[in-house]
Amino acid sequence: MILPIFPILFLITAVGSVLWYQRTENDIFGVLAVASALACLIWGLVISHWLIHILSLIILLTFRTPLLSAIQVKVGNK
Repeated sequence: MILPIFPILFLITAVGSVLWYQRTENDIFGVLAVASALACLIWGLVISHWLIHILSLIILLTFRTPLLSAIQVKVGNK
């Protein structure tokens, strides 16, 4: 059984690594911070409770992106 503190620790680590990325100027530290934030967010969501999975799915389904909307392209100098 996984303790419920682990997803919170992963979230704190992810937010901390992003803040660390904002304070550094070296590229390698930025890459490491983004990679650790991504890994912590993924593992935090993997081990989280199923209610959090449903809540995140509902939040994702509320965002509608216009993938198939019509795009108008102007042809000519009119």
